[in-house]
Amino acid sequence: MPSNTIRIRAQVKGGTTEVKSLIKHPMETGLRKNKAGKVIPAHFIEQVTAELNGTQVMLANWSIGISKNPFLSFKVKGGKVGDALKLSWVDNKGESDSIETKLS
Repeated sequence: MPSNTIRIRAQVKGGTTEVKSLIKHPMETGLRKNKAGKVIPAHFIEQVTAELNGTQVMLANWSIGISKNPFLSFKVKGGKVGDALKLSWVDNKGESDSIETKLS
């Protein structure tokens, strides 16, 4: 997978950080077939992690039930404007990507 597969926005509102992200990934289940009738191999994100100032604040274990180009939204208590948030993913083929942004 090419890099830059993650778009992210993280905003602090009333002591809570709201994170919204969009991840570009095919998320193939391994159950579909192509036009020739051959099974399309499984290719999906297995793990997504978020770190706030180097401390893990979210871990999601995914499987084949997640849609193509998944949208992820979550809230974390704490965080200040300017703090660093890093979001990373790893898929079943060992491919990965990550992005770091500052809270606004």
